Amino acid sequence: MQRTGVKMAAASSFTEISCWDRDTVTKWREFVINTGVPPIPGGLKHPDGAGGFFYEQSSQLLSCTRNRIIHWTTSGDTLQLLEVSLDVHLLYNAIQLKVVNCNILPGGVRIYETQNNVIILFVTNQTVHRLVLPHPFRMYRSDLITESTVQSIFTDIGKWNFRDPTNCYVIQAVPGLAPTSTASEAWLGSDGEAIFALPSATGGIFIIQMPPFDVYGQVNTVELKQSSVMQRLTGWMPTAIRGDQGPSDLPISIAVHCLEYDAFIFALCQDHRLRMWSYKDQICLMTVDMLEFMPVNKDLRNTVAVGHKLRLSFSPSTGLYLGIYLHATKRGQFCIFQLVSLEKNRYSLDRISTLFSSQERLIDFRITSTDIWAVWQDDESQTIIKYINFEHSNAGRWNQVFAQPLPEEEVNVGDDQDPRETYLERLFSPGRFTSTAFLKALKIFHRGDDRILEPSWDALRKEVIRAVESEIQGNVTEYEFSQEEFRQLQVQFWSKFYACCLQYQESLSYPLAILVNPDNNMVCVLKKGFLTFLVPCALVDHLYLSSDEYLLVEDDSVISEDPDTAQDILSLVQCLRLINEAISMEMAFLMESALWQLQSPEKTAEKILNELLANDTENVIEDIQNKLQDVRNLVSALNILLREMCYEMELERNTNPDQPLSVRLNLSHMYGSGLAVSAVCQSVYWIAVTRFQMCRDILVLVQFVLRLGDPAFPGGSEQLFQLQQDTVQQASRLLWSYYLVLWTSQCETSNVPVDTLESNLQHLSVLELSDSPAFIPQKTTSGPQTVVELFFQNVARKQIISQLFSQTGATPEQMTLNFPEVITAVISYLMQHLWPTGSSFLFPESLMGCCQYSQLQEYLRLLQPWCDVNMGSCSFMMGQCNLVMGEGHKALERFCEVASVVGKEDFLDKLIRGEEDEAASTPRMQYYNKVLRLLEDMGLPELVIQLASIAISETANDGKSQAALRTRIFKHHLDLGHNNEAYEALTQNPDPSRQLDCLRQLVVVLCERSQLQDLVDFPYVGLHDEVVGIIESRARAVDLMTHNYYELLYAFHINRHNYRKAGTIMFEYGMRLGTEVRTVRGLQKQVNCYLAAINCLRLIRPEYAWIVKPASGAGFERPGASPKRTHDGEYATVPVNRQVEILELKDLEKEYMLCRTRMTLAQHDPSSAAIAGTASATEMVSLLVQAGRFDSALGLCQIFKLPLKPVFEGLAYKCIGLQFGGEAAETSAWDWLASNPLSSIITTKETSATDEAWRLLSSYLDKYPSQNAQHHCCVIKKLLSHGVPLPNWLVNDYKQVNAAGLLRLYLNFDLLEEATELVVEYVDALLGKGHQYFGIEKPLSAVASVVWLPYTAIDQLLQALGETPPNGRSDQLRQKLLNKLEDYHSQVRQATEDFTYHRRRL
Repeated sequence: MQRTGVKMAAASSFTEISCWDRDTVTKWREFVINTGVPPIPGGLKHPDGAGGFFYEQSSQLLSCTRNRIIHWTTSGDTLQLLEVSLDVHLLYNAIQLKVVNCNILPGGVRIYETQNNVIILFVTNQTVHRLVLPHPFRMYRSDLITESTVQSIFTDIGKWNFRDPTNCYVIQAVPGLAPTSTASEAWLGSDGEAIFALPSATGGIFIIQMPPFDVYGQVNTVELKQSSVMQRLTGWMPTAIRGDQGPSDLPISIAVHCLEYDAFIFALCQDHRLRMWSYKDQICLMTVDMLEFMPVNKDLRNTVAVGHKLRLSFSPSTGLYLGIYLHATKRGQFCIFQLVSLEKNRYSLDRISTLFSSQERLIDFRITSTDIWAVWQDDESQTIIKYINFEHSNAGRWNQVFAQPLPEEEVNVGDDQDPRETYLERLFSPGRFTSTAFLKALKIFHRGDDRILEPSWDALRKEVIRAVESEIQGNVTEYEFSQEEFRQLQVQFWSKFYACCLQYQESLSYPLAILVNPDNNMVCVLKKGFLTFLVPCALVDHLYLSSDEYLLVEDDSVISEDPDTAQDILSLVQCLRLINEAISMEMAFLMESALWQLQSPEKTAEKILNELLANDTENVIEDIQNKLQDVRNLVSALNILLREMCYEMELERNTNPDQPLSVRLNLSHMYGSGLAVSAVCQSVYWIAVTRFQMCRDILVLVQFVLRLGDPAFPGGSEQLFQLQQDTVQQASRLLWSYYLVLWTSQCETSNVPVDTLESNLQHLSVLELSDSPAFIPQKTTSGPQTVVELFFQNVARKQIISQLFSQTGATPEQMTLNFPEVITAVISYLMQHLWPTGSSFLFPESLMGCCQYSQLQEYLRLLQPWCDVNMGSCSFMMGQCNLVMGEGHKALERFCEVASVVGKEDFLDKLIRGEEDEAASTPRMQYYNKVLRLLEDMGLPELVIQLASIAISETANDGKSQAALRTRIFKHHLDLGHNNEAYEALTQNPDPSRQLDCLRQLVVVLCERSQLQDLVDFPYVGLHDEVVGIIESRARAVDLMTHNYYELLYAFHINRHNYRKAGTIMFEYGMRLGTEVRTVRGLQKQVNCYLAAINCLRLIRPEYAWIVKPASGAGFERPGASPKRTHDGEYATVPVNRQVEILELKDLEKEYMLCRTRMTLAQHDPSSAAIAGTASATEMVSLLVQAGRFDSALGLCQIFKLPLKPVFEGLAYKCIGLQFGGEAAETSAWDWLASNPLSSIITTKETSATDEAWRLLSSYLDKYPSQNAQHHCCVIKKLLSHGVPLPNWLVNDYKQVNAAGLLRLYLNFDLLEEATELVVEYVDALLGKGHQYFGIEKPLSAVASVVWLPYTAIDQLLQALGETPPNGRSDQLRQKLLNKLEDYHSQVRQATEDFTYHRRRL
């Protein structure tokens, strides 16, 4: 139902909205002013006072003083000043001044502003004071405020010298102040001097003038007083005759109007006369008797004026108005005058209006150029606020202001409710009690304990619980008592504390003053504990809240242009008021409870009607029926009311993008303070309360009409049917809507940690909504905050303000603010945003963005049974709530429901607007993609799989979408360890490139998880080569020791009986290990690899037992790697393809043995692993010899057909070292000797390492014979080169094989004696003496084989002996050798002759 048709005019009433910043306690900074004056004995105690100040440019849109107020309260010797703003939060904005031994006069505070300063003037009963503070424009250097928190003008007040004689003056005793009057006035002169006007003790006015604050000077005083002759002429009876105290011209109320070079001082005096003084000329310009304007003044003529008040209002267009309140017993009268200037400095008053009031006690009033605003308190201590247009008043009828009621006096605790929780909910519900009321109540319960200074709201709540629970425990006298007794005890003390809080809240609600800003029409009421604003009241609310006396005189034209329609509406509203008055609290709770439980409001209204009918003791039903007879068209009247209450309208979206940045920044802070947020949201709350009751009463009335039926219904059956079908439904929807707004206005927010907020924004960023203005959470207060306040503060406010000021054609510099119009528009826009069936979905978005999911879930629950707008968006929000609450499967159901309405709602359109995925071909697919990303970001892979499977069923003909969804399913199955399902999803992927990517990921992940059996067992139909390629690529690209892709490939090929490929893979693996992993572990793995390759080839028939040797170098480069460059930056030359090399089984076995030898060496000496890892066979022999592993070295030489000479030389060197190394060498030698075990062990005697080494050498020489005993030769050379004597066994062994070689060795090393002896022995052997020691089978004889001598060597020996310096030994040796040769030669001749002889005989 949208607002169309008849439109009601605006109402003339206002609603009082209590608002306070819900921080714990205002942090007052206290300053003590001690002027040295003594206390006045028996001095009067002045009542509390209050007042306020509006900056001159507070109505300017771009001013830094916009919506800024300074207000104060006075009590005894204390003045409290507080600066507040509706736009920004002010720091250090509260000060408390205490003037020692003085009482501050109730109206004795005035504030003025100059271009650079704000000047505060205040008066006590003994002193006057001036404070000079910097102006906000001077503080900020600009009108542009870019921060939400700024400093107050009171920030640096601590630097002010309160006792400076030019700014503080003690009033002299003569003439002194009148003790019975509290009137005072203060103003700034034309030159900046501070002027105070006070009632003089002798009558008249006492003037105190301070010099300008920046000019040194003295304080001057003057007394304005009429002569006694003038007093007699005025007809006032002398005081002495009457016996009254005080002079007749004693002012009881003073006001000042400043001119350019003068000031008019108006004094309303005890003699009921108004006197006007010229400050400049110090003469009385006019005297007017106020009693002449009162209809009955005889009783007042001889009494002292008490309670009269004087106010001024000046406007350039209308001049100066005087508003005078004349007080009489049980009645009062307002007189409005205009000051008229006559000739020759003469003035008179022109009476504009006279208005009467029946209220007895006037607290305060203000006048503007058109209106009077006044606040009273009646006999029941109820605050009454009214205003009237004194120029166009309708028969003197005052307009109503619906005052803010106090919290309920009693709290009903249901049988199923916990008393403590019920009272806590009522106490700490936003907008009910101030923290000051709690603190005062706690002091009572703590019996004077002042330890609660300024706690946070949460701490205050805990302290309340502790205090009440302590009282309960202190009154428990028995150890055991029933649950019901304990419950009664709880109710008793909680109700006691509640009553205490209520008492203090009532005290804090006492009104002290009313403020009116004529520039922007803002009206405020200052109370003891807080500030209230007057907000315009809509006509429908005005009619419903007004009493019958107001309805009877209501102007029909305001309601409707048709008088009959207006009368119908008035009669209808009277019926609704009768129903409202008849409904008890229990009945009202019945409707609220039914809506909370999602029950039908129509049926609940019928129950309430039954209760009314059953308990109608005052004939209310009859009165309603009689009133209904006055309604000509009930359906039309109801429809008009329902339309007026409906906010279901399209929000205007046009904004002004051309506004300068400075303007946008300035507007962004408007109504941003906690005070403004509280005012706006409290207004929404009271609208919801009023209209909820109204809709409830409409439903009850309709049920009553339907029960009466056709006979009693004047509209006939057709209208009755329309009433039943349309009106009931409309009223029910409105009732639901206002109930929801009411609930959100009371629902408190949850405190969310910063990390939770950041996590929530991260999740929402997946939806591409995190940059929305709905997702900028910022709590405004430390106290309780409703979700509506959170929404308005952080989200709706900026949009509303921008929308509001983009519709006007004026430039921002020319715009002035009208507070009633602006706040009404803001409230209306906010209601449209909050309206459940409206076009805006920003409120649920903001709850989601601010992480208020429990509140959002409850909000959506209350929407679900009746709201048919944005149903898909609500389902999506509910799904998001379910996700956060851990109810994933419920969330999935909600998300699936939303898919069918994608593209039909604004929020869902915005949700998919940023989706640019090429795979998403339809809006529904775009939606699925967004939700899938959300579920992925929330870490819910099971739900991703389920939703993707559902989406697949809807995209049967969309290949791209299918591929994307299958890929997602594969990924999350794989993440969950569902390997079989992941493989199935992979095989079903229609996109080959995605399929290959998935296959690659499958291989990698299963390898990392060591789930290799699954990887090997998959059939890979049509994907075999791809799998092998992927694994090979991975194997060649990653670190060998942390990944086992080669082993996986080996298992893969073995599982498929491809033994040659398996052998090739393992051989490549071994090659890379030898090149890249030069450690003991790497060598161990390399040995295993070669052994596995050998085993594979042995499983193949011999003719096929071969492999192609993998290429080294470039063949192992990682696929996809960037091309290599030289140091000059040029591309390196690509290596030429090498010739294919075939390796057979024997080649693998040789590589295996070499690798095994490397491993053996590395295990013996790990430091050699890096060298041995890539050593060739020849190099390995050298390394083994160095390490003393001669067995391994000899074996390696045998396999690779290498000479054994390096081994024997190395062993010989070891023996030499042991021969001369000492005990240390002997000890260390056992290690390498142990690795070369001998076949025989000597057990007959103790043996040394040296002996064992020689034995080892001997055994190797015997085990590995060589041609001409080359091994012996190399050993002997090594020994002789180091000067080591040759062991006998070695000499004997060698000379038996190659005596000539031994002789040459002796000669080479100049061993002439040993050579000589060898030749002699050799000749003897040839001659038959010891021939067996030289390997001579038969000595020299005629029948033996030919023998020979190494004559060349012998000649060299003889020459060497001959060249030796002469000495006896060499000569002997030479001679001995010559003799032996001569013997040999003779024997040779003889043998030759014998041989010849025998041959001849033959």
